[in-house]
Amino acid sequence: MSELEALKSELQGLQVKALASIKEVENLLGLGILRVYYLGKKGKLTSVLKGVGKLPPQDRPVIGQYVNATKTALSEALDSAESLLAAKEKQQRIEAERIDTSLSGRTAKRGVLHPIQQGLNEMTAIFAQMGFDIAEGPEVEDEFHNFDALNIPQEHPARAMHDTFFFEAPKGQQAKLLRTHTSPVQIRTMKNCIEAGGEPPLAVVAPGRVYRCDYDVTHSPMFHQIEVFKVDKDVSLAHLKGVLQYFLSAYFEKDLPIRLRPHYFPFTEPSAEVDVGCVFCNHKGCRICKGSGWIEVLGSGMIHPNVLKSVAIDSDIYSGFAFGLGVERLVMLKHGIPDLRLFFENDVRFLRRMGA
Repeated sequence: MSELEALKSELQGLQVKALASIKEVENLLGLGILRVYYLGKKGKLTSVLKGVGKLPPQDRPVIGQYVNATKTALSEALDSAESLLAAKEKQQRIEAERIDTSLSGRTAKRGVLHPIQQGLNEMTAIFAQMGFDIAEGPEVEDEFHNFDALNIPQEHPARAMHDTFFFEAPKGQQAKLLRTHTSPVQIRTMKNCIEAGGEPPLAVVAPGRVYRCDYDVTHSPMFHQIEVFKVDKDVSLAHLKGVLQYFLSAYFEKDLPIRLRPHYFPFTEPSAEVDVGCVFCNHKGCRICKGSGWIEVLGSGMIHPNVLKSVAIDSDIYSGFAFGLGVERLVMLKHGIPDLRLFFENDVRFLRRMGA
């Protein structure tokens, strides 16, 4: 097949796929995403045009006609769909705002739980159903529980002043800080068990607030994490993956594929980043997941022997897995929330919508 015919075929396939996607879109937001995806400066049509320069000069006008025809067809389909969806959404808004003057007055709505608290409750309930105990710990921590016992070296960036909120410590005393993760609860729970004369098995979920020096669309200086760990004889990566698979499918209320990618965390070995099949495109590839079909959701791994050793648990007998997840991140993914800062601005309209 010549390069000209190949480009024609690619344009035809692009048009067929785009028109099918436009027919399936259900709202103006999704339509806008499709318009950028196909006709934007970095869209699919633009990427096809990069191949035009490879054609002989006499073929370029021919393919130019095909490109213009494709662009016109997509633009007309998008404009038509936009008109229909705008009319539909307007009608829905009119119906929703219709007032029946014959009805009695409305009473004020009662308050609801904050969406983050709702997410915390949902997640911890899932783990509780799996047999995990719920534990909590102090938000003001020392370096031993927050760093040393978790095998985090002295030179690790997390210990830097620009990443962590430290308190000024009296001379000769260990520095105090606002905990940067809920992993110290793992250390305290294991340590308390051993000091009380107990021994594993331990299966614990630890929700709570954590603090880091960061603030943007996806980061906040105060946010929420859930630490989950299990220590017992013969615990393996297979147990970790099984728990993750059940939890993520239960929370997102659909069967989702997951994958574990090798990574590095000082407190686990081996370590893995966990990806979940994109909840927006059903693992097909979209703008949110950058066409990969996967979204990173949390970090995990097998508890490092040095961590077990720090709390006097024999790593030759016991093993364990641990993972930590950001509550805000999962709530954002589940409900399609674009900006983490919405959780903390106390806009009553947003909170009422999330509490409905």
